[in-house]
Amino acid sequence: MTIGRWAPVAHPDVESVVVDDVLRALADPTRRQIVRLLLAEGDRACGTFGLPVAASTLSHHFATLRKAGILRQYDDGRQRMNTLRLDELENRFPGLVRVVLDAG
Repeated sequence: MTIGRWAPVAHPDVESVVVDDVLRALADPTRRQIVRLLLAEGDRACGTFGLPVAASTLSHHFATLRKAGILRQYDDGRQRMNTLRLDELENRFPGLVRVVLDAG
């Protein structure tokens, strides 16, 4: 059942997040830019990233980051918001996300 504007999305439990999936997700420069923007500015609506990619491509990037356990999406009124799961990932893989972002 759809509540609000979108169908609900699934998020993996942090215990089931696999390091290979995190690394694969962060291997893409657009996805790293999304994570950097969220780190710098906090939660953002899907349409407010201003990246030079089609909306469908951006949606794919959000899905990849969500399935890898890097971000959580939630609905706020008519907007789907994105927030990092950095604290959870930091507990599971200390320093990993920041090291990858600093290296690329």
